[in-house]
Amino acid sequence: MNWIYLPLYALITGIFWILGTSLIYASNRKARLKPFGHIALLLAIGAISTFVVILWIQLQRPPMRTLGETRLWYALFSLIIGYIIYIRWQYKWVLLLVFFYAALFLGIDLLHPETYEKTLMPALQSPWFVPHVIVYMIAYAMLGFSWLFSINGLYMFYFKTFQMKVLNVADNLVYIGFAFLTLGLLFGALWAKEAWGHYWTWDPKETWAFLTWLVYLVYIHTRYFHYTKVRLHLWMLSLIFVVLLLCWFGINYLPSAKNSVHVYANE
Repeated sequence: MNWIYLPLYALITGIFWILGTSLIYASNRKARLKPFGHIALLLAIGAISTFVVILWIQLQRPPMRTLGETRLWYALFSLIIGYIIYIRWQYKWVLLLVFFYAALFLGIDLLHPETYEKTLMPALQSPWFVPHVIVYMIAYAMLGFSWLFSINGLYMFYFKTFQMKVLNVADNLVYIGFAFLTLGLLFGALWAKEAWGHYWTWDPKETWAFLTWLVYLVYIHTRYFHYTKVRLHLWMLSLIFVVLLLCWFGINYLPSAKNSVHVYANE
């Protein structure tokens, strides 16, 4: 199993997701189609999950070493979390956006295929490696969806009738995402202590990770103490996502990160 099999699994995932979303929308007219829509969506998640599991087995290491591999996890968690959001809040448009969201990250991987290597540097051969990466990918996916809801909220605020439920959903996603961000920082500190002897060294990646955590903390406090300033909250939530993106992959292109031990391996 290597990169050349990703197009096949991505295609299967896309077909099932499109089919499932279509059946969910069609269930407005024919309710009996809805269960088949759920089955198709779960098959889509199962397809990309299968690729990740088989890849993990074949590589004999977690496929989390490079930026491309993290995009694969992000696409997977986006599908899972998007499906859960639909189940919880019944926003069908989320299913449509999830498709383009996951397709974007899988598409980048397809355009820039990687040669997978089984080797891991000593620092990555740690029990903290897998939980650290996974909790961050879940956090990034959660906060990515909160960004989508903030954009939807801004559109409603300026062009349609705003519904407070949209911002409330975004808040719930922020709270969960922030919790996973916090776990990511803690796991990273424990990992750093084990690998390099220090919990924190103000490495560029660590600094941006802390900055990401901090801006979402500021949003949570602002939301709590200025609850009625809806427009402010929507704009904050839509803009601070840029900090997360810079932390995730933007830092790789900054001169200060050239000697960082935290940037992803070259693709």
